[in-house]
Amino acid sequence: MQESTMPNTMPNTMPNTMPNQQNTPPNLPPCLPQGMSIDTFLHEYWQKKPLLIKGGLPALMGKYEPNDIIELAQCDGVNARLIRQYPKQNPKQAQSDSPNTSDKLRCQDHHWTLDTSPLTDQHFEQLPTLWTLLVQNMEQWSYELGEMWQAFDFIPQWQRDDIMVSYAPVGGSVGKHFDEYDVFLAQGYGTRRWQLGKMCQVDDEFIPNQPIRLLTDMGEIIFDQILEAGDVLYVPPKLSHYGVAMSDSLTFSFGFRRPNMMQLLDNLADVVTDFDALDAYHASPSSLNLSSPFIMPQSAQAVGELSQDSIHVLKTNLIEWLKSEQGSAVFTQSIAELVSRRQYDLLGMENDISIDELITLLQQGHLLKPDQNSRLIYVCHEHDNSGSRNSSGNHNNHDAHITLYANGQALSDLTDSDIRLLKHLADGKPLSWQQLKELPTSKLKEWLDNGWVWVD
Repeated sequence: MQESTMPNTMPNTMPNTMPNQQNTPPNLPPCLPQGMSIDTFLHEYWQKKPLLIKGGLPALMGKYEPNDIIELAQCDGVNARLIRQYPKQNPKQAQSDSPNTSDKLRCQDHHWTLDTSPLTDQHFEQLPTLWTLLVQNMEQWSYELGEMWQAFDFIPQWQRDDIMVSYAPVGGSVGKHFDEYDVFLAQGYGTRRWQLGKMCQVDDEFIPNQPIRLLTDMGEIIFDQILEAGDVLYVPPKLSHYGVAMSDSLTFSFGFRRPNMMQLLDNLADVVTDFDALDAYHASPSSLNLSSPFIMPQSAQAVGELSQDSIHVLKTNLIEWLKSEQGSAVFTQSIAELVSRRQYDLLGMENDISIDELITLLQQGHLLKPDQNSRLIYVCHEHDNSGSRNSSGNHNNHDAHITLYANGQALSDLTDSDIRLLKHLADGKPLSWQQLKELPTSKLKEWLDNGWVWVD
């Protein structure tokens, strides 16, 4: 997917609908219960069982209000969905169920509608009592919100999906469902009741003829609590959950996902056809020319048969190639490009800061920070003691055994100093003028224009 370049500016590049934010939150502690170590969470809870974190993200409290989200949803370039819920007996009539109405009444006996971007004022006229507004990719519109990813730095940032916000008035919901990814549900405004049930399987039933996936059954309820502003609920993949707004509610979902097998294979095929290091490997007698047919033994068999022995040989050859130095290099590049790719296109925004103004701000003590709307990651390669180039084309000196990727692209023509600075940013650490003053201004401007960094 071709991405447009977002010339990043000072923090106030959000639409007028978002709060005017000058200051980012201080370094946030890990979003975990007091006294719980990162190792404990990763070994006992991550992708295994849910966890309530009371007051886990207090920095989110009071930052946004419902009108901010409603107005944002109507802006150009915003990815938003409006879900409305009507009684089946009269779909045009707004219903008045309270949050305490039975689950069966609200889900099974209702008709749901779905509208997607672009949304206009007309979509918000004559709304039923129960409705929900979802806005994706919130880090695109708020640097301050993007900074809150640091509360989840105990998970590598290449697994980050996006930050989604859900607004709902009293009783609003998206029904009983499950997600294929990990999510931290952070309450930013109001209250929402969450129920958690069974781990779901591929054969679980959904309510038919609805525009969204709604489970018919969540099984035994294992969790039933109301989250207040600042509270966070971790929900592992495939765990059924059901949230209902108890008051005007903003819930921010910090999602984490990994590539699936289809994505891995698809991207591997793309990369292997244009792999940077293939020519170098072809020069080596021990390497495999990927465009050459296999040499393989042949046993006597029926003329029309593709034997299991032949299939096994081809499969074995493929597996052995993946284990080889060449295969490892191709696979590494494929994975790195895939997981550094953004789910949503970068949107072009007006750049109202010159390089001179940028340098002045840095000299005054402002910091250059990684833009959480971009995806900057790196791969450490094994050292080649000969000092020759590795599979990425970088020399294996100092920090040059690291390959950096930004938004699905491997970065080339980087000096050791460039790599060291970009690695620092990829790890979520800001840079001061003292660290940057030797960097050519042209590169500093390039990083800013590419949307990799911003100035706090």
